[in-house]
Amino acid sequence: MRYLLLLWICLMPAFSYAGEAKDMAADPVLEKRMIGLAEKLRCLVCQNESLASSHAELAEDLRREVREQMAKGLSDQEIIDYLVSRYGDFVLYEPPVKSYTLLLWFGPFILLFLGGGILFLQLRKRRQTLPEAVLSAEAEQRAAVLLNNDKDPQA
Repeated sequence: MRYLLLLWICLMPAFSYAGEAKDMAADPVLEKRMIGLAEKLRCLVCQNESLASSHAELAEDLRREVREQMAKGLSDQEIIDYLVSRYGDFVLYEPPVKSYTLLLWFGPFILLFLGGGILFLQLRKRRQTLPEAVLSAEAEQRAAVLLNNDKDPQA
């Protein structure tokens, strides 16, 4: 009896980590469809996770809402349109290219090309401003001696 009690006490911390079962649709096809759609949506709390992989409470609520709308017979695009109208384009994991998101989509490439152009011009300018070093006869002779490991002629 003591060993059973000791075993039960040792296992108590493991039971404390058990959580609630995740919500799932009764229909496995509907659940698979929901997960596919949730991977295209962004968690509004985590911001860098898809709705399908997020563990935030708001993400669970949104998944539940998506399940309910799917059960009502709405198409994926209708559900996406509803969420976008409610939360904005931010809810989309890949926001569309629009006039006000052009800088977001193409800004990094513009900055990369701009930086490359500036670097090219600076290097070209530097090459033109630095005169090519001309060695005197004496300096050439000393360099040859140093390269051939001979004795220094002035020594």
